[in-house]
Amino acid sequence: MSDNRIKRIIIVISIVVPVLVALLLFTPISTGIGASWISLLPVFHAIINSATSVILILAVWSVIKGKIAWHKKLMSVAFVLGGLFLLSYVLYHSSTDSVKFGDINGDGLLSNIESDLVSTSRIIYLVVLLSHIVLSVIVLPLVLFTFYYSLTEKIVKHKKIVKFTFPIWLYVSITGVIVYLMISPYY
Repeated sequence: MSDNRIKRIIIVISIVVPVLVALLLFTPISTGIGASWISLLPVFHAIINSATSVILILAVWSVIKGKIAWHKKLMSVAFVLGGLFLLSYVLYHSSTDSVKFGDINGDGLLSNIESDLVSTSRIIYLVVLLSHIVLSVIVLPLVLFTFYYSLTEKIVKHKKIVKFTFPIWLYVSITGVIVYLMISPYY
């Protein structure tokens, strides 16, 4: 495939995935999967995000140490984890309603009393969540282009883009864990 065709595919994926996830979150689409294991997926997502954070740091360390083969293996694992996370995230949100931060009684609504009880922590949660969401949309094409440049051995382009990809991807994976830890009492 030509370079331009791959770039168009990356751009299409980078648009379609966030649109599908947004539709999933904001429309009443449901797979109807009611299995009890679905409720375990948020923990699984936090584990994937934690592992991704560690792997990203190890991958940078390995490239600094000149261990390029090790770096490639670690980044391949991070890439696969990202794909696994995305599939699992879609499965979870197509199978259950989203949890609201501060919904102490679990009725899906945030009453004035509940809102007052979580006050400032809800604002912090929403800021972290919003930055996580916005940057996860931005990082998707960056990861895809970075990975593509690596696979095609366009190392100069890879090095230029990875300066942006790495910190954003690391931030997204770490804040994914933070978001989970903050909202987990309300599951």
